[in-house]
Amino acid sequence: MLAHPMLANLMFNTAWHPTLLIRMSFVLHGLALLAVFAAPAHWRWALGAVIVNHLVLTAVGLWPRSTWLGPNWTRLPAAATARNEIALTIDDGPDPLVTPQVLDILDRHGAQATFFCVGEKAARYPEVCREIVRRGHAVENHSQNHNHTFSMLGPRGFRRELEAAQHTLSQITGQRPTFFRAPAGLRNPFLDLVLTRLGLTLASWSARGFDTRIGDAERVKHALLHGLRAGAILLMHDGNAARTPQGVPVILEVLPAVLESAAAAGLNFVSLRNAHS
Repeated sequence: MLAHPMLANLMFNTAWHPTLLIRMSFVLHGLALLAVFAAPAHWRWALGAVIVNHLVLTAVGLWPRSTWLGPNWTRLPAAATARNEIALTIDDGPDPLVTPQVLDILDRHGAQATFFCVGEKAARYPEVCREIVRRGHAVENHSQNHNHTFSMLGPRGFRRELEAAQHTLSQITGQRPTFFRAPAGLRNPFLDLVLTRLGLTLASWSARGFDTRIGDAERVKHALLHGLRAGAILLMHDGNAARTPQGVPVILEVLPAVLESAAAAGLNFVSLRNAHS
């Protein structure tokens, strides 16, 4: 059930405002518990209701762009959209070979990007991480270890991962991350609670090219540019990037065309934190 030893403490010590789905889940769990005490013979019905609720919560957590578990940037705010701004977000780095080349491409096009960095990788390649900031881009929190089991953590596990990354990235860059993106975008109802406590904003995307799995640069480019318009948040990867048949990281093949197409459409790339202002 949603009950957790740390949950009540966090609820009374933050300005957390759970979504309607989460509030209804709390109520359902309470009613199920009361029903078991009042009519023990009907415990199967109570258990069944709780199981269905958990299946719904799990399904929503597997939907990266959902807002049912808490606020989630899937597009830029209205003011940024009105300014013809879009955001390029780059995940899973820093990578000592790919990231510097990405930075060079961004420099040539005068574009600003947001790098969601993994704390453990940033600690291994701190100079690359510092170079991202030195060139005018933003470094944000993508967890400390990027574990595949991230979405199954509870409040303590989320806090441990996020606080570790906050400390690592802040120490390296001198800037405290203000945005968080979950590994693979997957999460559970406890994450929004922890994000609120740490002052972080969840961000997903409006378009992605699956460039960690697809090595066809044309397919990735088409997915990113299809329906491109102001307010879009694009997702690409410098870490864990798929390779083209020639062995080139896909992002290096696709990024120039994305930047050129956006410029031709009169769109300006900004970091998430600048779009927020």
